[in-house]
Amino acid sequence: MKNTPKEPTDAELLANFTEGDEAAFREIVNRYKNGLYAFLKQFLNRRELVEDVFQETFLQLFTSRDSFDPNRPLRPWLFTIAANKARDALRKWRRTAAVPIGTIADSQELSFDEVLNTITSYTVMPYEELEKNETALRVGRIIANMPENLREILILAYFNKFSYKQMAKILSIPIGTVKSRLHTAVGRFAKEWKASFGSKDI
Repeated sequence: MKNTPKEPTDAELLANFTEGDEAAFREIVNRYKNGLYAFLKQFLNRRELVEDVFQETFLQLFTSRDSFDPNRPLRPWLFTIAANKARDALRKWRRTAAVPIGTIADSQELSFDEVLNTITSYTVMPYEELEKNETALRVGRIIANMPENLREILILAYFNKFSYKQMAKILSIPIGTVKSRLHTAVGRFAKEWKASFGSKDI
């Protein structure tokens, strides 16, 4: 009975990649392309920008192979590249200052846990079903219309399941800022979610 070949770890792929193994690079792309594309689609919400940033992210991964430490986790590093390039793309597209957040009051009608349950339920179903699901579409519209930094933190936290520490590295901000920004984002989401029903009865 033959043993099934063991799938290489990210660290092994990176080590092979840094030594010039192009097959390892293709495997990295295949392993993370779907998650990365979904992240960019949610964050940028503009197809022409998504395609460009997606390609630029993997191009930088390819060109930066000599300077990358194979012992570092790959996924957070890859999303750091994507997040930075996505923000740059949005800045170029707008040519204006980012939308100020201001002071956003937390919703009194929905608890923190209820809001999180609403957000995280968005990822339970297959993507094709999400496109047709009314609740998912409402969630998507709310997130798409949020200020850039709030939209970004929600996507990283609840759709991609990054930890506070990983998000701090990806966004280059202190962990305390991650927590406060996420709290603000959830409060904003709750407020918009309630308003999307056009009634106090949810």
